This record gives sequence, C-alpha cells and structure tokens, in this order.
Amino acid sequence: MPPRTAASARARVCALALLTATALLATGQPSNAAPHADTADPVNRAFAEAAHAYDVPRDLLAAVGYGESRLNGHGGEPSQANGYGVMHLASNPVNRSLEKASELTGESAARLRRDTTANILGGAAVLRDHADALGLDAAERRDVDSWYQAVARYSAAEGQAATLYADTVFTFLAEGVTAKVPGGEEVLVPARPVDPDKGELSSASDVYVQSEDYPSARWVPAYSGNYVVDRKATVDKVVIHTTQGSYAGSISWYQNPESKVSAHYTIRSSDGEVTQSVREKDTAWHAGSVNSSSVGIEHEGYVDDPAWYTEAMYRSSAALTKHLAARYSIPKNRSHIIGHSEAPGATHTDPGPNWDWNHYMELIDGDPGSGGDGLTFPVYSTQQSGSSGPQVSAVQTLLTAQKYQPGTVDGQFGAATKSAVQAFQKDRSLGADGIVGPKTWTALLSAGSTPLLKQGSTGEPVKRLQRALTAALGTTVDADGSFGPATDTAVRTYQTTRKLGVDGQVGPATWEALQNGK
Repeated sequence: MPPRTAASARARVCALALLTATALLATGQPSNAAPHADTADPVNRAFAEAAHAYDVPRDLLAAVGYGESRLNGHGGEPSQANGYGVMHLASNPVNRSLEKASELTGESAARLRRDTTANILGGAAVLRDHADALGLDAAERRDVDSWYQAVARYSAAEGQAATLYADTVFTFLAEGVTAKVPGGEEVLVPARPVDPDKGELSSASDVYVQSEDYPSARWVPAYSGNYVVDRKATVDKVVIHTTQGSYAGSISWYQNPESKVSAHYTIRSSDGEVTQSVREKDTAWHAGSVNSSSVGIEHEGYVDDPAWYTEAMYRSSAALTKHLAARYSIPKNRSHIIGHSEAPGATHTDPGPNWDWNHYMELIDGDPGSGGDGLTFPVYSTQQSGSSGPQVSAVQTLLTAQKYQPGTVDGQFGAATKSAVQAFQKDRSLGADGIVGPKTWTALLSAGSTPLLKQGSTGEPVKRLQRALTAALGTTVDADGSFGPATDTAVRTYQTTRKLGVDGQVGPATWEALQNGK
C-alpha cells in the first residue's frame, strides 16, 4: 500500500478512536472483541466470532454481508452468479470464494453453502486473505478505512464494477444499517465517518463514465461476448427483472465471459442508482425470445424477499421506463411492460409476487390492466405455480367461466389455481401438469360456443378465435373481433399445421382442434 502522510495517519487514528467509541456505546465491547459467551442472537454472535477469529472489523463484515444478501441466506439456494449464503460465497469460473473459504476454514463447501455461521466465518476468512495479500498489518486491520481494496477484491470484479461494490459497502458503513434477519433477530451497524484508502482504485472510483443513452445512469459495459451488437426487431417492450444477487455483483456478472447474460440497465435497491451495461441499440441477453425487441431492466434483490423493492428503486425504475416508452413509442400497458416470467417460453419467475405492478404502472402513468378486456395479450407466456400478474388473472377468469374453481381472481398462481388447471387439462386429455403452456392456453381461450366463422364474421366469438390463434401459433393475431384477411391467413396456417381441411373457415373440426389444445 502507498505510504501515508503523518497528517493522514493522525486523522485515521482519530477516526478509529471515534469508531471504537461508537462501537463500545452500541455493543458494550470493541467491534473486534471476542463475543461474550452468553450472546443470545446467533447471527450477531456469528459476526462477532468470525470478526475475532480473522481480525476483520465486525461492522465491515456485516456491511459486506448486508450488501450481498440483506443478511438472508435464502435457504442455501444459489444466486444468479452461483453464490451462497449471507456472505455470497461464490463458485464460478471467475469467483471461487466458496472454495477459498473451504480451504481457509476447513469447513466443507456443503456446510458453507447452507449454514449461516459457517458462511459468515468463510466470508471473514476470504476478506482476511485479501487483506494479507495487500499487506495490511495489525494496526491497519483495526482501521476500517484500510479495507477498501480488500472489499473490492472480495467482489471478484475489476475496475468500475469493483469500486461500485466497495463504494456501496462503505456507504452502508457511513449511513449505518439496521436489518432484521429471518427469525426476527436485529443486526446493527452504527453509522460512522469513513475516509477509505482507495489506493490504486481511486481513479476508477472518483471518475465514473455516464451513459450516453440515459445521462443519469453510469456506464459500466458488459463483456462483448454477452450481448449482440445491433437488433433484428423494433423495440416495443420493457422487461422487468430481479437480479437474484447484488447490484455490483450482477454488473460484474455481465462482465464474466462465462455468464452468457447481460441487461441494458441495473437498478440499486438502496437509492435507485442506475448503471447501464449494454447500449439500447444492441441486444442484451436477458429474456430469451424477446431479447431483440425489448430493453431489459434488472432490479437488485431476490424474488422471495420484498425488502429489496424500495420506493427509491420503484421511482428510479419508473423514470427510466417512462423515458424508454417515450423514446421508442412503447405503449405503457401490461402487454408491453412485462415481467421476465411473462416473456414467451420463460422459465424464470422474476420479478415475482412481491413486485407491486399496480404501483409501478401508476408511477409510469400507465394502464395497470392488460389492454382493456383482461384476456387479450400480444403473446401468451407460460404460467405456473409462483407466477403472478395479469396473465394469471386471465387464466383464473377463463377457468371460472368454464365452471372450474381456481379461487379468487387475484393474479397469484397458487394451489387452487393449479388444481383447477389440472382438472381442466384432464377433461381435455392434455397432460395434467398444472402448467399453462401453449396447448392449455389455446384450449382455455377457445372454450365456449362454436359458431361457423369466416371472413366477414364479427363479434366476441371472433375475438375468442383470434386469442386462441395467437396462443396456438405463437404470433400475434389482433383480437379486434373482425374476421378479415389477417385472421383468414392465421386460420389457414393453423389448419395446415394441424393437418385439417384448409378452407379458411372455422367450423366444427377447427373448433374441436382448438378446444383440445391442438
């Protein structure tokens, strides 16, 4: 580390004295002291013991954990970057902190993934290993400001992504943290003055490049192999995601050549800060089938934890979406502002049931519904247990109309909805898996009377036909209730691909095929 001036050293000694006094007032003991044997709260005890074992400031360790996970281990389930637990010990080609923690502590990888106490100990060990590599001596290890570069290295990122990570941790130290962990235990990090020694990272931290597309955003580019230059379609959608990881960690993940993922924008939970990683003119890899026609916005957090969805995040994201809607003439409705789970063929569930769609659509001055009737969408995406939103409401409405019992029409795909779907599927000789894919959508949307329809027909039966064709063919057929040339073409395409008589008319055979999900 570069030598410090006498004035700098004196200032840091004073800051350290203030920090120590603050910690004594808050906890009754120095923040690095061995914990009392009768400490009742297991997470607080784990932080205290790990800090003592590896000579890492307790509050720094807790701030790193808070930034990574909000101190929630998520039952040992991995993040998007294959990181685990409160300290996000990762196992991927760029970040091997899980394996390093196992080597340093002697704990098995399996225990480090699932046991919070072991995971926090592993995080402390990895941080201390970075401090040793940087040459921090005992006095420097007691000074929280000396740890900035070690924290940046903990992120396994480089350049601006690393400084974003470390800056976030030191912001938590400066502002303080009060967090409730699963089980109700409260973990505190008292606020204190910080003046981190950024060393060689000063230039990356002090000068951030601003986005050319959205000037209030930072620009931290994704790896060039994780997106495609240019687009093959017109932008007509915004896709809302949840990162399943931290803000800086996700931005770093886009820079990982092994990840094969990216997003145009990522939004921080605590204050709504925005970072762009892919230019809007280019195709980010975020939502499969709609990548080329959409802008993807990732939101820091986990789908199972509503604490990440702050008002600052909602308002920042809404401002960005309004900007995109104006730039690309995107209708501000739920057919064009969609969740990842609503993209055709999606296997993800984000942003999940904790995302407040009504509030978000209100913030963008949009239509919280789906375009008028609650049943018409340009695409019909797979719906299953855990799904939420207007397409789930559509499933529930259609099931109710057919005398099945999905429960309240609330847009939440729960046990009652799954049972009703399975009963409907069984009656139509479809695979009774409780998942509403293209076949089940086609059968649900076409259910009802079967009048002869042809060019010139109008009315609600034509709308039912048009919706069902959209689901069956995977291409949008405008549900305007008027059987014109476009609907005639769609009918003939359906009849051809289903080996029916091709006459452009919807008679008994075509209705039967549709209502059986063919």
